[in-house]
Amino acid sequence: MKHVKHLLFFLVFFALVLNTVPFYGQEVTTYYLIRHAEKELSDKSNRNPHLTKEGHVRAKAWRSVFKHLNLDHIYSSPYHRTEETAQPIADAQQLSIETYDPRDLYNEAFQRATQGKKVLVVGHSNTTPALANAILGEAIYRPIDESIHGNLYIVSIINGEVTSQLLSIE
Repeated sequence: MKHVKHLLFFLVFFALVLNTVPFYGQEVTTYYLIRHAEKELSDKSNRNPHLTKEGHVRAKAWRSVFKHLNLDHIYSSPYHRTEETAQPIADAQQLSIETYDPRDLYNEAFQRATQGKKVLVVGHSNTTPALANAILGEAIYRPIDESIHGNLYIVSIINGEVTSQLLSIE
């Protein structure tokens, strides 16, 4: 099991670094898209729940995933669960969390602000794959099952050419 964890860490680290290394003379924009960690489900009427204990553990694990990657921006939807997922990463990177409107995912202002940058976006089971699809310009990814919190979508734009990969970090 220990070897599997080391291999998984190596693969994730390699994928993160590979997508941030500038190609000679080319502009690279890379989006790292994750869903919020586990949220409190005890009160079904609460539309803005906080993270569970397990969710806070996962948020700290995400901080470790992005530890060696110098992000330029961190975005979160305006909900407790997304902000609490992003906060450990923002603290470690000494960045503020910028809020985005999950109903207006990939507008021109967002594109201009993130062009040529490394950007983390913390979203939801429906908005995270929708944002990946909007950047790609085609519907490749489906909404995330409610039980999954470890998907990492990496979408890169290199001189106008868009590529993506989906990693599962559990």
